[in-house]
Amino acid sequence: MAKGSQKALTKVTFKPSTQSTDEFTIIVNAEEFKQYQNEPSSVRVLDVVDSTDVFFSNQGSQGILGKPSKQQLENVFGTTNEMEIIQQILEKGKSQAGDGIRNGSGVAATNMTFGSAVVDTKGKGLRGV
Repeated sequence: MAKGSQKALTKVTFKPSTQSTDEFTIIVNAEEFKQYQNEPSSVRVLDVVDSTDVFFSNQGSQGILGKPSKQQLENVFGTTNEMEIIQQILEKGKSQAGDGIRNGSGVAATNMTFGSAVVDTKGKGLRGV
């Protein structure tokens, strides 16, 4: 995929507390997320998120993102319903823009639901995972 046609993605992270290194992350489409921030009722949540996957890292933004357990989701968000959790992350989380999410070969990954449920935010791809 050419760089000019690559969709701009942003990650939105939520930390349960300022002292915690735990982070819950969702991947959103940048343009739709901006629209959502200005007027939440003007865009559907499913159009805002790139996928309905919620990722977790207990090492902050430098760690490898994996899938949280149902118990973690219940403890932090009070539910295991992904759409309710995504709504909470969109409302309470902080955004961090990116040039797109890339897999280990440098190719932009457009559907995070295929392959490994691990995203390396350190830029080393899936080596050593």
